[in-house]
Amino acid sequence: MKKTNRRHFLCQLGALAATASVANSVNLCASEEKVNHSEGKLKLGLVTYNLGRNMDLPTLISNCEKTGFEGVELRTTHAHKVEVNLSASEREEVKKRFADSPVTLVSLGSAFEFQMPDQEVLAKNIRETKEYIQLAHDVGASAVKVRPNGLPADVPKEKTLEQIGKAFREVAVFGWNLGIDIRMEVHGGQTCLLPNMKVILDVADHPNANICWNSNMDDLSGEGFDYNYNLVKDKIKVCHIIELWDERYPWRKLFANLVRDGFRGYTLAEIPENNDPVRIMRYYRALWLAMQPQ
Repeated sequence: MKKTNRRHFLCQLGALAATASVANSVNLCASEEKVNHSEGKLKLGLVTYNLGRNMDLPTLISNCEKTGFEGVELRTTHAHKVEVNLSASEREEVKKRFADSPVTLVSLGSAFEFQMPDQEVLAKNIRETKEYIQLAHDVGASAVKVRPNGLPADVPKEKTLEQIGKAFREVAVFGWNLGIDIRMEVHGGQTCLLPNMKVILDVADHPNANICWNSNMDDLSGEGFDYNYNLVKDKIKVCHIIELWDERYPWRKLFANLVRDGFRGYTLAEIPENNDPVRIMRYYRALWLAMQPQ
């Protein structure tokens, strides 16, 4: 029998350790363990409109963990059921689920609007927005998203923009007192135009009245992308991003601008439903990573 010297034994031991390490890595991938989150300057998350709309909360969090999505915006009315009708104990349970996970509850995505001429409807939307802000506070979210949804045809544009801005300020002040940031989505016909959004922000005139950049093709309209971006860049607190494969939109420029200007928040993917969401989320993250500024 051939005698094994100490050096040969240590070499064999090292080879076995390396082999075991590789095998373990393969097994981790095969069993879909948690993916390391990105260490870049931007963070990737998911808007649950539409891809996550049919996921309950445990499934949603698990899918984000598996794919390296670091945060979520929970859209109202969807299967995760984080709504104002939750009891105090149910709100605490939602908060704990996220606290026990690496996934951050970035915000709650409401559909409350402030452009309607009917003042009773406007008052109702403001009141219900405040209830939603309280919900965000209770479940551990840091923000609530609101939106305008166009301009009424029979009302002067300036009057409507002023009304939206004043309502925005009211809910922003309410959110300020609870530590909840209020972010107006750049949304709706005409109200998605950045010069109009700038008017709304100027009327609101509050440090807690910020925006959710929505990656609309209208961002390129008028005097162009750079001009429109610069109008509101200091107020961007979160970004919705859509189909990164669509080269008509300047994704690389958006990401580079955000990093240059000190944005360190979430870019939240708003993409269609798919019968294999984990696979789609992995592909999306890979493309998102490839587009990050060096």
